[in-house]
Amino acid sequence: MQVEKAILYIIIPCYNEEAVLPITSKMFLKKLQFLIRTGQVKEESRILFVDDGSKDHTWDIIYELAKENKYYIGIAQSRNRGHQNAVLAGLMEAKDFCDITISIDCDGQDDLNAMDAMLEEYYHGYDIVYGVRAERKTDTFFKRFTAEFFYRLLNKMGAEVIYNHADYRLVSSKVLQNFSDFKEVNLFLRGMFPLVGFRSTCVFYERQERIAGDSHYTISKMLTLAFDGITSLSVKPVHIITEMGIFLAIMSFCIVIWSIVQYVMGETVAGWTSMTSVICFIGGIQLICLGVLGEYIGKIYLEVKARPRYIISNRTYEAERLNIEENKEQ
Repeated sequence: MQVEKAILYIIIPCYNEEAVLPITSKMFLKKLQFLIRTGQVKEESRILFVDDGSKDHTWDIIYELAKENKYYIGIAQSRNRGHQNAVLAGLMEAKDFCDITISIDCDGQDDLNAMDAMLEEYYHGYDIVYGVRAERKTDTFFKRFTAEFFYRLLNKMGAEVIYNHADYRLVSSKVLQNFSDFKEVNLFLRGMFPLVGFRSTCVFYERQERIAGDSHYTISKMLTLAFDGITSLSVKPVHIITEMGIFLAIMSFCIVIWSIVQYVMGETVAGWTSMTSVICFIGGIQLICLGVLGEYIGKIYLEVKARPRYIISNRTYEAERLNIEENKEQ
């Protein structure tokens, strides 16, 4: 049975990428044209850049690329909202105009040839294809150790994530239509897509060094992403706090019994050091528990406000987009 070829949108989030974008944009175009020429995707396929409120000339570069070649299109967020929101903006923008999307970072580290394998799996009936790093040879020991710890911790905490998968993935428009029903403001896409369901599989690839420019993922951003992933997808930390509270309550009760017995036997001795240690320990545990609970309450506060997750201020293809929407309505 002949499978109808799909319209592909390659979603590329960009933040202050003026150093690398002129280089990688040519790589993305070459890859898309190859996929079109070999009949793997349709001519209507596009490369969609998402400018995440860059402070350099990233949007100017995207705008010029769109003027030079029809395969380039772009949208710009009104301000910087973070990588996850930028990816989401691109996916939601593309879902009504394509059959499949492939999200990939702008830095050129992810292997573009993995797209061929992703498309092959899609045509075999898979709606989500995760790009998974086979190894972490290019990472420092610290980054490799923390990344592996991060994925293991997420799974231990009850969040369903694919080990060594970031945001390089193929997603069908059918999945995206259902994914649009997920309204939470606190985003952790690599943990949310498994929640949607549908048939999924993995494609393994090697990740290379960044082609140009500097990485925008600082240690603080990675830690924030990790904490967001845990608190957005799991309530297990709250369960741990409850279990810890029960354990400390039992311990405290035992200490009270022991103190009464010691008093009755007349063996009480003033113990400033031990008392101070116990007070400091319990006080520290309480502060940690209050901090975790505060994070959850803060997230509830943001969700209740229901503010938009992204605002698109500019498009390189506004007229074309309006024509497509009008044709769909007719």
